[in-house]
This record gives sequence, structure tokens and C-alpha cells, in this order.
Amino acid sequence: MTWRILVAEDEGLAAMAIEDELVRAGYEVVLAPDGQAALEAADREPPDLLLTDLRMPRLDGSGLIRALRAARPGLPVVVMTGYAPAGGANAFGREGEGPVALFPKPLDMDAVLAELRKLLPGP
Repeated sequence: MTWRILVAEDEGLAAMAIEDELVRAGYEVVLAPDGQAALEAADREPPDLLLTDLRMPRLDGSGLIRALRAARPGLPVVVMTGYAPAGGANAFGREGEGPVALFPKPLDMDAVLAELRKLLPGP
């Protein structure tokens, strides 16, 4: 099984670098330049995990997480941001919802990949 990761990132070069790393690690990647595009992509192809920035045009990461989790509360989420919210990862999760991990930018891709392996175990 190949896990599908939806990456919502408005910085094009960062998105491509993340995509390269994830594809190299064996994941299927769907890129979206903002939260609204990510919602539309998730409607077409439901992701196994969301990897999202917080500050994006049209729909920010917090709104995207809320919208996707309204339909799929168990969706694992990895947040990447240069502006960590008060409360850290706990700011995004509610009781009964899937796990949330928070990583500061610039990303330590080794740490992100290790977290993905925990959240999306091998077949």
C-alpha cells in the first residue's frame, strides 16, 4: 500500500522540496498551493495524512484542518509553521480526533519522515 499525503504549502520551492523527499521515501504526494485547493484535492482523492502550513492564502491551515476533520475526525495531521500557536499541537486537536504533530520551519525532514513512519505504519 502506498500512503497518500496531501501537502498544503503556499511557498512553491518549499512544496517541491517536501514533495521530493516524500516521494523518495515512498509516499504518494498531492500538492496544493493553499487551503482551499487542498480541500478540493481532498474531495477528489482522500488523503491518508495532511501535511500543512498554517499561514496560507484563501484558507489557512487551521481552517483546513477543521474542514477535513469535520468529515474525517481520525485524519492524522502534521503541521509545519514558522509561527507556532499557543498550546502547540494541542491547539489543533480535540478529544477523539486523530494525532497532530507540529514541526517548526525550516523543516527537519528527517524528523518529519520519522513522524510519518509512526503515523502511517508500513504495510
